[in-house]
Amino acid sequence: MSHFNDFNNPQVAALPGHLKQFIVDQHYEHYTPIDHAVWRYVMRQNYSYLKDVAYYPYIPGLQKAGLTIEHIPNLQEMNDALGKIGWGAVTVDGFIPPAAFMEYQAYRVLVIAADIRQLKHIEYTPAPDIIHESAGHAPIIADKDYHEYLSYFGSIGAKAMFSAQDFELYEAIRALSILKEMPDADEQEIIKAEELVTYCQENIGEPSEMALLSRLHWWTVEYGLIGTLEQPKIYGAGLLSSIGESSTCMNKNVEKLWYTIDAVKYSYDITKPQPQLFVTPNFQNLINVLEEFADTMSFRKGGAYGLNKAVESKNTCTAVYSSGLQVSGTITDFKTGADGKPYFIKTTGPTALAFNNKQLKGQGKDYHKDGFSSPVGKLKSNTEVALENFSEEDLKAAGIVNANRTELLFESGITVSGVVKNVLSVDGRICLITFNDVTVTDDKGTILFDPAWGVYDMAVGEEIVSVFCGAADREAYETIVYKSKTETHHVVHDHKTKELHRLYQQVRACRINHGDYGFLGNVWQQLQKDHHDDWLCALEILEILDHEKVDLPLATEIKHFLEQKGSTESEYGKLISDGFYLIKHPVEQKLVV
Repeated sequence: MSHFNDFNNPQVAALPGHLKQFIVDQHYEHYTPIDHAVWRYVMRQNYSYLKDVAYYPYIPGLQKAGLTIEHIPNLQEMNDALGKIGWGAVTVDGFIPPAAFMEYQAYRVLVIAADIRQLKHIEYTPAPDIIHESAGHAPIIADKDYHEYLSYFGSIGAKAMFSAQDFELYEAIRALSILKEMPDADEQEIIKAEELVTYCQENIGEPSEMALLSRLHWWTVEYGLIGTLEQPKIYGAGLLSSIGESSTCMNKNVEKLWYTIDAVKYSYDITKPQPQLFVTPNFQNLINVLEEFADTMSFRKGGAYGLNKAVESKNTCTAVYSSGLQVSGTITDFKTGADGKPYFIKTTGPTALAFNNKQLKGQGKDYHKDGFSSPVGKLKSNTEVALENFSEEDLKAAGIVNANRTELLFESGITVSGVVKNVLSVDGRICLITFNDVTVTDDKGTILFDPAWGVYDMAVGEEIVSVFCGAADREAYETIVYKSKTETHHVVHDHKTKELHRLYQQVRACRINHGDYGFLGNVWQQLQKDHHDDWLCALEILEILDHEKVDLPLATEIKHFLEQKGSTESEYGKLISDGFYLIKHPVEQKLVV
């Protein structure tokens, strides 16, 4: 991405390359006048309704995030505003893989889908869109406790183990959301895509750490309530950006439960309204629950538990030795002793060695392209000191001296016999010993490494203290992170639609410039003649006529048309009556930035 635009925002500038590749240009000029009208309608609805039910910083929060009611936010404006609170924002193409999404959060960058919902999905969109991301997530970012939670969640989520099934589900959900947003999608295709999502959800098996974490994310960041069970306030972005569900969620038939670690037992369906919601008394509780869950994860438990999760995952994972050495690759096998502790690990395919998340010189995946294996554990010796903590004297006593042939016998029965080529210490700990002409055998005499295979790098460490998903040095390891093959769909507008865009634009110009109101009659006639199914443009004309108290007969005619449409076409009923409410109770201009 040679033309990478960091919007002069330090958080965006600090993003690593493997995350930058998901970023797309916003192409502000592609938003149509209808898109801006959809934004304005939803934002005014949100203002009008949410000022009573949203957690307090919603309205000031919008301003702190650089958002206005009048037009779709421009990324530069958002970054200028968010930069003041130590966050940034970028636009991406639809759903991105969960692990990448989490990492962005850890870097304190909001990921915003560049597209905006179509008019026909104005109440709820199956795909991520700019309304959801910016009107939902951004306003509450200004709350310090909340944004601490968000970035902490990201750093933990970025280490979560995910399974092959998680990936299939991600792909199926992405494909379905794209299909549903297509204006001319084939009904059969949609049914097939829905069936695939259901199949993936039902066959996910034992949920992975990522699947469980995504539940905690869903019940907090997306659909969370805060306060008391009787009178909670909304802070979840999924609720804040859905003009449908933000009102229905307060009904008695949506059960309200206290948010505890038990929320992890509740799976969710992204296509349906939520049957229950979770209430947290404060944001600190979110961090406490996350902390409780993190204690059950492989990156904190390590050992055979973590290695087992890594083998099941079939993805690149990192095993961390107690010396600090990090081994990143596809972990395919490990052996444990009678005490249940691993004494040998093995990766297959490209593997890299790192320390402190920085790849060790000459230990990249091109060097270890066919895999890596090494013992773990204590040496059978008369000293209590672990090999990683050996002093110069200890090394000499054990014969671990350059160019010397030595034999190391591990308590597990593994023997390493060869000529010492190099001993690598980092931060005062020995983490790697390299041998020439080496034979490695286990307690039964099985050959684990043959001299003919070349130089042998032996990892040093008494135990595996952590295992996490992904590579330790992601920049060096992942030249290209997994990226979906399904492209989002971009509409090509026909002549008639472009004409409708012009009409919307004329109404907008008239409202902003307090222009020639007589002209609105022509726009209305054009709508009646060629765009009889449109309701939003008519509503906007009515709003201007009502507020400026001009052309009462025209206002009456339009109002009658809309009432008729609302009563005969049920899908427009609530949208139109909510629109009437906004005309009578206009949003205070002083709240608009």
